[in-house]
Amino acid sequence: MTSRLLNPRRRWCAVVRPLLPVLGGTAATSILDRHHSSVVELAARVGMTLQLPNQMVARSPQREWVKAAHRLIGECIRPVYAMNEEQPVSVTIARGRGSCSQRMAVLEALARAHGIATRVRGRMIDGAFWYPRFPRLRAVVPTDVVLAWPEFWIEEGWVPVSELYDGLCLASGFSNSSTETLFDAVARTAVDWGGTSSPSCDLSVHVRVDLGYFDSRDELFRLYGQTLCPAARLIADPVLSRRTA
Repeated sequence: MTSRLLNPRRRWCAVVRPLLPVLGGTAATSILDRHHSSVVELAARVGMTLQLPNQMVARSPQREWVKAAHRLIGECIRPVYAMNEEQPVSVTIARGRGSCSQRMAVLEALARAHGIATRVRGRMIDGAFWYPRFPRLRAVVPTDVVLAWPEFWIEEGWVPVSELYDGLCLASGFSNSSTETLFDAVARTAVDWGGTSSPSCDLSVHVRVDLGYFDSRDELFRLYGQTLCPAARLIADPVLSRRTA
């Protein structure tokens, strides 16, 4: 049983869009404040940590840069259960902690600061997907969870965050039942929202609606709202944003 009381009101039919090409971009947004000094400094650190054989860098330097940024974020920003999807990336960096979605936003902002365009694919995920993480709070888990899944324009085209690494489907795919987050899981195993892999990595059964592509996560959340209504965020975020995932 999930809760509809905590979800904001959404106009489903009026705003669901076809999967048309979306250009994305490198511009700063309210969430992806790529020009902030903390974002610029963290992006500079990525370059210092990127120590790869010359032939690897020559083959796909942008892909390797984004992967290095992903690893650095995993080391610098602690995973927590924060609820504010519209929190600026600079705030997440300053706090040194963030939700899976907030850490994905940091990765997008760093990529944009480096000149790599990003976009997101929006999906409405069944709230029951989070039951294993909150076994005692099922009654208040929202019915729907808005997921912004980043994609990066690198040498060969748009690459989803789940395909930055080898994307091999392991027997122990992401189950959402351990301390591992979606942000961390993409470096270990395939995270398949489209149903193209083996059952252990196929998460498509949890997708209620594919919302299409957006130039930025700002646009996605502007159209569909955040996962929790404002009142629920006001109460829950100060507590959950400090709880380690």
